Amino acid sequence: MLQLRSLTKRYGALTALDGVSLDLARGEFFGLLGPNGAGKSTTMSLIAGLRAPDGGTVTLDGQTLAAASSVARLALGLVPQHVALYPDLTAVENLRIFGELYGLRGADLRARISEALEAVQLADRAKEPVRNFSGGMQRRLNLVAALLHRPKLLLCDEPTVGVDPQSRNAIFEYLERLNREGLTIIYSTHYMEEATRLCSRIGIIDHGKLHALGTLDELLTRLPFDEEIRFAATPDTASFAMQLGAHGDLATADGAHRFRPGAGFKLSTFYTLAESHALPPRLFTQQRPTLEAVFLHLTGRSLRDA
Repeated sequence: MLQLRSLTKRYGALTALDGVSLDLARGEFFGLLGPNGAGKSTTMSLIAGLRAPDGGTVTLDGQTLAAASSVARLALGLVPQHVALYPDLTAVENLRIFGELYGLRGADLRARISEALEAVQLADRAKEPVRNFSGGMQRRLNLVAALLHRPKLLLCDEPTVGVDPQSRNAIFEYLERLNREGLTIIYSTHYMEEATRLCSRIGIIDHGKLHALGTLDELLTRLPFDEEIRFAATPDTASFAMQLGAHGDLATADGAHRFRPGAGFKLSTFYTLAESHALPPRLFTQQRPTLEAVFLHLTGRSLRDA
């Protein structure tokens, strides 16, 4: 349905997107996962036509999407990272403006607005100014504003930033329902739990490059370990933990050690070593690796402030 070919975008000396290529099938719920400044929003803006690429192409259903032409982009809906609503207007007035921008009029527009407000549980606040809405309510309204014209492809650029848990869950359930009904969705986020819950396929982007692409199970094969073992960080386990550091990746946080065995280090060896330190097996918890482990393995552990 959607093809990105060698997509590149530069801002002066900074290469924000560096030759990204991607194929998206109809009906996919695709997650674009990356740290701050990785290139997620740039990718979304190029697909949406808000910016023109410096190289490469974006094609939707065989039509090239160009920033200069709006015709092909009528098939897109965009939920931007920052709320894009008119705060002094009511919910209904905001949706009427967005609907009319897409050529909707009269009874059809009124019906779609009513349906949209019901879908995100805002029908009882329809005639209130948006400035009175909580952050979660504004996010939900922003979401349905992108759906009034019934696009083929919905772009969600970190749509739950600053949203309360109830509104986040409502947004998730609504997007999941839309996807089951056939809507194709690209969802950018840096929240692992969002990508794990929502997305059938995930791309991990960093420094403008797509570093990994696949289902969660496929991404987990990128890790050099199959198990993660956790145990309490106490004086009794201190010398054991120091010894483990030579046999894999050992990290300590929140009063616990997390050990990921290196290549060739067997679990039987781990428990033999633990026994030599008089540490019983009940102290240890084995876990399957997570998407977070893949993410940190591919993007590093250094802090990202921009």
